Amino acid sequence: MDLETYHNKEQIKVIERFFDLPLDYNDPSGKKIRVFARNLVPKNKAKTEEEEKDLPYWGPGFEVGLMGSSGFAGEIHERGYQTLWLDPRGTGLSTPISADTLPSRLKSDQDIAEYLKHFRADSIVKDCESIRQILLGDKPKEEDKKWTIMGQSFGGFCAITYLSFHGQGLKEVFITGGLAPLDDNPDPNYEWTVRKVISRNKIYYSKYPQDIRRVRDIASYLEGNTVVLPSGGHLTVRRFQQLGIDFGMSGGIDRVHQTVLRATNDLELFGQFSYKALQNIEHSQSFDGNPIYAILHEPLYCQGKAPRWSADRIVQKNPQFSWAHVKKLTADEPIYFTGEMIFPQMFDDYANLRPLKGAAELLAHDSSWGPLYDMQQLAVNEVKVSAATYFEDMYVPFELSQETAAKIQNTEQYITNQLFHSGIREDPKDVMKHLFELSRREFA
Repeated sequence: MDLETYHNKEQIKVIERFFDLPLDYNDPSGKKIRVFARNLVPKNKAKTEEEEKDLPYWGPGFEVGLMGSSGFAGEIHERGYQTLWLDPRGTGLSTPISADTLPSRLKSDQDIAEYLKHFRADSIVKDCESIRQILLGDKPKEEDKKWTIMGQSFGGFCAITYLSFHGQGLKEVFITGGLAPLDDNPDPNYEWTVRKVISRNKIYYSKYPQDIRRVRDIASYLEGNTVVLPSGGHLTVRRFQQLGIDFGMSGGIDRVHQTVLRATNDLELFGQFSYKALQNIEHSQSFDGNPIYAILHEPLYCQGKAPRWSADRIVQKNPQFSWAHVKKLTADEPIYFTGEMIFPQMFDDYANLRPLKGAAELLAHDSSWGPLYDMQQLAVNEVKVSAATYFEDMYVPFELSQETAAKIQNTEQYITNQLFHSGIREDPKDVMKHLFELSRREFA
């Protein structure tokens, strides 16, 4: 496609790039999907087209909107890189997955499930490699054909897959909050994640003790009433508990409290939730707009094993997450919010997930997932890996991150308990400063 190019007011040249790439890399001449990446070139670092070509690439990480010269993008540009921001396949402008956008040839749940299996990290990394070769493959020097990549959260998972199978295309790797567990199924991750979520619940209720009663009152109301959200989804007790996904972000505990306070105020004033309260709740939950997040969240950990609704099984071990249990206890007993976890009931509660329920059930019991990591290759990795790791990370458990770091040769970490999973957004200057210092590999 013709490139669309423009400049923003911060003197960043923006190039919108679309690529037609194989749906299935085992059948490269078969069906194609469109993958989008936004190329940003800082004009203060390259004033001519020739200078632009010489700027090194800082490659894909995760789906983002239009970036400028502030935040961590600005820190990267200031170091003399041009950047490429990828919408991973199935998200953003890259053939986004939704019940209404699935190809018409998919006639059954099994068809949909087979199609969705092409949207994990292994395929995303192959997209990245294809794009790298398109953009840099004609460079005369081998070193100039490589790029530096950065991955936040799941982007870090993809970076480790990249190191495993296509490390020859990488100059350097930066990871923030994304040293993925290298197990073959999600259970070990959720065993640790549940502990982290329980800890954050205790902090929440310690800070806002009146919310014990408020949340119990809200749960009681939701149990006795059918509450329909603006999208047509249902606000059930279990869906309200899912607000706890925000507990692991900076300010998340306070945001959940504000939601609880508004909902309680509505019940006291009107005997029901206001449209505004329902709208706020819905806007804080992204699964309707990004159903691939729900469908493939557990399979993204799998290598030859089925996820079998891992989070649901492990959460059930602690009755404090169950309203059926907690409502029978004394009034000072809190019901716990859940974290970044996918439950089978979500495919009933979320309007845009309902049509995908059958496919999700099939994928939950599918054990045919291919490899995501090559442990032997990671053990002899020569590409520099510099990682920011958060001690209090509620999504990528610190304990498992340390196991991973020990298995990837040439990995150095900046470890802090002063930032949460969103640290790269909350304090980009600090995080990027430490990562670039690590990259120099200067040891005392």
